[in-house]
Amino acid sequence: MSFRTIESSPAQPLRVVVAGAGNMGRAWLAAVIAAPDVELAGVADLNLTAAQDAIAAAGRSGLPIGSDAVELARQTGAQALINVTIPEAHHAVTTAALFAGLPVLGEKPVAESVSRALSLVAATEITGELFMVSQSRRWNPQLARLRAMAGQLGPIGTITTDFFRAPHFGGFREHMAQPLLIDMAIHAFDAVRFLLGCEPVSVYCQSYNPEWSWYAGHANATAVFEMESGTRYVYNGSWCSAGAETSWNGRWRVSGQNGTALWNGDDAPTLHTATESTIPDTSHYSGIDGALHVFVQALRTGQRPSGEVHENVMSLAMVEAAVQSARIGRPARIDAVLTRAHADAIRAEDRADVCHVLQNWPSVRDALATPPEP
Repeated sequence: MSFRTIESSPAQPLRVVVAGAGNMGRAWLAAVIAAPDVELAGVADLNLTAAQDAIAAAGRSGLPIGSDAVELARQTGAQALINVTIPEAHHAVTTAALFAGLPVLGEKPVAESVSRALSLVAATEITGELFMVSQSRRWNPQLARLRAMAGQLGPIGTITTDFFRAPHFGGFREHMAQPLLIDMAIHAFDAVRFLLGCEPVSVYCQSYNPEWSWYAGHANATAVFEMESGTRYVYNGSWCSAGAETSWNGRWRVSGQNGTALWNGDDAPTLHTATESTIPDTSHYSGIDGALHVFVQALRTGQRPSGEVHENVMSLAMVEAAVQSARIGRPARIDAVLTRAHADAIRAEDRADVCHVLQNWPSVRDALATPPEP
């Protein structure tokens, strides 16, 4: 899929509005201010005091603020939007921006559900604007190196991620039905798609809550995914496991025909094979700074970036399928999740043009894998 390009450079930076002035919004403000080819045009938040406090903390007092991100972009001449609102607002804010002629870089998840995500996919096909989701861990140089190592292992039999931590967040996470799967596991699910370069087929997941847990919902989960390559991916995690905690990235093992690659999530991965291999450096930037760099570069070149919405939806589908499997007590097929989400998207869509695109997809999997040319 091609999209509208925008020239930018340090001499002519891309002007952006950041929507959302919470903790992640402030992190994005810092990233924008530090980027040499991006200029912060304004900050939008329903809470104008929060927006004012955020720009003051960033040393940009006097910068325009507003409660409507798209209107603020129009007033300031911004060329793109960074959507750091809560997941429930992602669909509305991103849709409005795309149809206003603004490319969008959005925080994960792409939307609050796969059905709403599919609506956003269709919106990009109509508008020709780029929508890229910032799965920031994709830009971790260590993960990129692990991917290069995986390429040396021949066919991959199993990939495992162990994730064990005990954070006391307070707030909404401690009241969610599936806090670990919905709020955290998507990072690992997206990373395994990146490592393998293939998509999920099905998942069997069990989730539960230990008696000592301070979460209302299930803080523990184990999920086994079958991937298109035949690889099995096993995610085993807990958000109430104190002591000997893993990295926030988890602890990874990639096991293939020719050997094994290990990554503790914080240090350089290691390759364990019978023969020595030279692994080139494949990434030189990381985190949300890396995502912002890739977004600007994509707008400049027209090259479809990793995280473009068509490519990103499957990571959210893995989450929904795992949650479904845990609820029904048997495996869930990804295509069944996509089919149900597609029907829900058509039923809920209030834009006739978006609904028309959704109705004319041959299949959801095909639509996501091969974005149309305009």
